[in-house]
Amino acid sequence: MALMHEPTAPHHSAQAALRVLESAARHPAGAAAAGLARETGLDPGRLTALLLMLRREGYLEQTADGAWITGDTLRRLTSAHGHDGALREKLQHTLDRLRDSVGAAVYISRYQDGEVRITQYAAGPSTPAVNEWVDFRSSAHATAVGKSLLAQLGHDARRDHLSRHRLARLTSRTITSDKLLLSRLESQPPTVPVLDLQEYAVGTVCAAVPITAGASVGCLAVSLPVERAHRLRRAADALNRHAAPVLLSLAL
Repeated sequence: MALMHEPTAPHHSAQAALRVLESAARHPAGAAAAGLARETGLDPGRLTALLLMLRREGYLEQTADGAWITGDTLRRLTSAHGHDGALREKLQHTLDRLRDSVGAAVYISRYQDGEVRITQYAAGPSTPAVNEWVDFRSSAHATAVGKSLLAQLGHDARRDHLSRHRLARLTSRTITSDKLLLSRLESQPPTVPVLDLQEYAVGTVCAAVPITAGASVGCLAVSLPVERAHRLRRAADALNRHAAPVLLSLAL
């Protein structure tokens, strides 16, 4: 499957975090921050921010004398046993925290076997999930999730998807022209959130940012009732800033 995306800021942060974890793993007795900086080539400010994130996420722990050692989350995700369950649990914990932080329902979606799939989400009484009134697999043209995933595919893969799913008009705002949709997907910058402003459902707005790891296409998304639409950009930006831990979990 050909991809058309460029590395995003969360992607670069996740890559740098992996370098820190690899360096720390080489020192079972613990490594000082100065030693990690030398081995990874990261400047002290960037390294400090990554170390704090990795400690918060449970990937690293700090000993009483200040040394950094691998944490329980890293050990569970890199174990040969129970990886899938540990990954799902870790991602759900991250989604729950993101939901509470941005004040909106949050979703992880993947493009698997030629279809859009919501693999996990976090919602609640004050942050309701989108009502799936039309199967998400057949409405990629109308959702922020679907458009974000399609934007990361190559031109042929996009056309293949559209050949299998008719662009039905779901609301007055839905794009039903293949040509227009493909043009917008082609010009979508990878660092700009993809929006759905009542294109899938009247009364709901959504935004999605890419979280592609390797050849696996994915995105992180939020949804809000239309009366809170003024918060959508801020929620999407927050999502983008906090996407690195999700990418890191998927990469391990």
